[in-house]
Amino acid sequence: MEERHRMGDHTRGRGNEGADGGGTGDDRVAAARTGADPLHVPVMLDRIVDLLAPALDRPGAVFVDGTLGLGGHSEAILAACPNARLVGVDRDTTALERSAARLAPYADRVHLVHAVYSEIPRALDEAGAAGADAVLLDLGVSSPQLDETDRGFAYAHDAPLDMRMDRTQPLTAAEVVNTYPVAELTRVLRTYGEERFASRVARAIERRRAQGPIDSTRELAELVREAIPAATRRTGGHPAKRTFQGLRIEVNAELSILERTLPAALSRLAVGGRIAVLSYHSLEDRLTKKAFAALATDTTPTDLPVPLPDRQPELRLLTRGAELPTDEENERNPRAQSARLRAAERVRPARQ
Repeated sequence: MEERHRMGDHTRGRGNEGADGGGTGDDRVAAARTGADPLHVPVMLDRIVDLLAPALDRPGAVFVDGTLGLGGHSEAILAACPNARLVGVDRDTTALERSAARLAPYADRVHLVHAVYSEIPRALDEAGAAGADAVLLDLGVSSPQLDETDRGFAYAHDAPLDMRMDRTQPLTAAEVVNTYPVAELTRVLRTYGEERFASRVARAIERRRAQGPIDSTRELAELVREAIPAATRRTGGHPAKRTFQGLRIEVNAELSILERTLPAALSRLAVGGRIAVLSYHSLEDRLTKKAFAALATDTTPTDLPVPLPDRQPELRLLTRGAELPTDEENERNPRAQSARLRAAERVRPARQ
């Protein structure tokens, strides 16, 4: 995780976008909104642009995409907000390379950083930005990571047990599966995968790895299927999905990083700035809800007759609970179905 580098600045400006084969800015945002872009179908794109754009209408406004991926959300924001400049962060070097190509028409407004999203403050410092006017976190595994079979994220394809979002880090899913004690493996599957048969699956893994290393996604998926009771296997999707989720979260330290990211990002959010977080399972959404609620609450002691100025809310919630994708979007993009969106606006400076 510690190895990082800045992707080189691109000298190509926006210029005559229609002449360079990329289409106009309106064309690009329309393509991203409709899913016409073959690279990526961003989740809840219209709603995210609507939520974040009002904070990006001043010259020099800074938009931080902490989970850049293939840059679909960022492309739409840059097209819709001509005053905004992007600080794009991702731990996946392949994603950074692809998004750099996609965002080339906006290169004079783009600064990309190889880092974990908990390092947003460092990325802002590197970009020479005092704070952020808008922040987006699109959590979980990205579509390209799922689609590239050699990454080992998907149980639908046979591949090495990898699951690293950042392939420069040493820990892989194979190491977790083959070296973690049964009690620790059970904890990972139960806590992060929310697998109610975690103990059965962990013991089955222990028996199998005693015969030799488990090194492929297909072998692991079949092992899990056999460990889950037959009656349970008939419903709820693939029996291995929770095990794979738990391993992925452990390998990439997703929840512990998110716990650090939310306060770090909020501490650099300017007054009037907005943050949006897309979660894809209850563990992520619960952490986001808790972080937002803590800063959106008047913490004046209840026995005092008047509110204390320094205990007033720092955030105003922009969403009522967690918003869901529309039925139309779920039909168009099945990977949106588990998405939960929360957003907030900073209304007071962060407490020191």
